[in-house]
Amino acid sequence: MTVSEVDCLSTQGIAKDNLYSYLSDVLLNKDIELHERFRALFTLKNIGGQRSIEIIGQGFDDESALLKHELAYVLGQMKDKAAIPILISVLDNVQEEPMVRHEAAEALGAIGDESSLCILEKYKNDPEKCVSETCEIAIDNIKFETLRNKGISSEGQSSFSSIDPAPSLATKSLEELECLYLDDSRPLFERYRAMFGLRNEGSERAVEILAKGFGDKSELFRHEVAYVFGQMQHPASVPALIKVLDDKNEVGMVRHECAEALGSIATKECYDVLKAYSNDSNRVVRESCLVALDMYEHENSGEFQYANGVNNFNDN
Repeated sequence: MTVSEVDCLSTQGIAKDNLYSYLSDVLLNKDIELHERFRALFTLKNIGGQRSIEIIGQGFDDESALLKHELAYVLGQMKDKAAIPILISVLDNVQEEPMVRHEAAEALGAIGDESSLCILEKYKNDPEKCVSETCEIAIDNIKFETLRNKGISSEGQSSFSSIDPAPSLATKSLEELECLYLDDSRPLFERYRAMFGLRNEGSERAVEILAKGFGDKSELFRHEVAYVFGQMQHPASVPALIKVLDDKNEVGMVRHECAEALGSIATKECYDVLKAYSNDSNRVVRESCLVALDMYEHENSGEFQYANGVNNFNDN
């Protein structure tokens, strides 16, 4: 039985505790293929609540940096303060993979609670650049969100369903956005705002501008460009994504995000490239390609969503 069948079970009146037990067994089972575990993870995200957060938190004992990265991402997207202690413990673990710690910091920024500022300040000078830069952006984002929640600012609303690491800029021209986006003398938070403004604009010209970001010195910035391309699903971004995935000198954190973006765009060309790199020597890239191939199958299947919401199970 696959996670995609959970919705069928829910219509038969599966009890909530049984559903949680099933999803936990899938997510935490290292012998199950990673794409199935991802589907369980996103189903838990759609269900939400304390129990889902607890199950997701148990997954940080896994050996896969890709899975742990995704666990942190999902906790941030859930925007539930109950996840903060879990994310702090991940960020505080300096033995953890940098890409996992980075995602934990970004998730704290996504949740946006001022109680996280202390731990983010602690690591904003972390020796791992992707961690320190993420903490810097997360601090700025929490401060911005605090002002917005107080009604002092209303700008930066996203046209996408994701909780972004920075609010988009919506009042500038493409030329102004490009100038800010490519200016590495400006704070990353401001450049991220321009990046998400370009994403929201959505044109082929915006894609061309965004692709220039792959030449940036910050691996964090380059990784976010690939993430944005995955959200946009614009076929014009495919050549740039393939070029970066093909670069064995690029860091795994960036190449993996390119692979996931190609899985979201899901053209035949994307499939062929992902298949070619599904045996890559870099584990996080290899695993990302395998998960992306599953995303490709989903995008071409006509299914409404990647993981089921399971909104109609019994509450007994």
